[in-house]
Amino acid sequence: MNNELFLHPGDSLQQALDNAPENAFVHLAPGVYSQKIVIRTPGLKLIGQGAEKTILKYGDYAQKLDELGREYNTFRTYTVAVCADDVSMADLSIVNDAGAPEKKGQQVALTVYGDRFRMECCRLKSTQDTLFLGPLPPDLIARYDGFLPDPLRQNRLLEQRFTHCLIAGTVDFIFGCGSALFQSCEIRSLADARGIGFVAAPAHSLSQSRGFVFQSCRLTRQPGVADGSIYLARPWRDYGMVTFEGCTMDSHIAPAGYDKWNDTHRDETARFYENPAPEGRVGWINR
Repeated sequence: MNNELFLHPGDSLQQALDNAPENAFVHLAPGVYSQKIVIRTPGLKLIGQGAEKTILKYGDYAQKLDELGREYNTFRTYTVAVCADDVSMADLSIVNDAGAPEKKGQQVALTVYGDRFRMECCRLKSTQDTLFLGPLPPDLIARYDGFLPDPLRQNRLLEQRFTHCLIAGTVDFIFGCGSALFQSCEIRSLADARGIGFVAAPAHSLSQSRGFVFQSCRLTRQPGVADGSIYLARPWRDYGMVTFEGCTMDSHIAPAGYDKWNDTHRDETARFYENPAPEGRVGWINR
């Protein structure tokens, strides 16, 4: 069987990916692919022709109603969902262009439920909840039984890596329970009508020794994002874990740096680390 596929915007990506052999190289020609896809085949390597040229785009959002009259919910809004191990992507963009999250709710661009996922020189763009790194927190795995398909309710430790990528969003736009490493990435905060934003929302269990790690990343902003309006992270669940190591940040990052998530006591359990940590950071992070 041919181990290389060459696809174009008019092709059905879902059909091609479902029929691809394991470990196939899938080359995507320049253009916009307005399709929602799920990757189920292990080892696929999706390769675009540049993040500005090869764009996978869709526009689902949390408050959209399905054929049964149910809201989509955050975890069905993805443009691309990876449900297989050892998948990699390079030189492409994944976008959720629903917009207006203050009215429509969350809108995921990429969901990853596969282990050893790799992404290099790509762009991810949405607003609220751009990138979900599985698995779900245990309480949501139970809650969504019968609502989400089983591949979206996996309960196992997953590891992901992002290198030289641009990830853009507004609120909690990197979130989940995966052990994810971000190396030399640009993390860009976009303007939001609500006037406040949060980069990461980790929900790791206490047994996990590594959460989200940002190494040598640049935290930047779109014009219109005010000074001091963006927080680096807030714990989505107790024991959420995030590390910022050797990162550079514009003045849109709030001096306190971190938020405990509304009126919770998660500041008592969060495992947040920053090196170096500037003066003015909240007292409950580890330096």
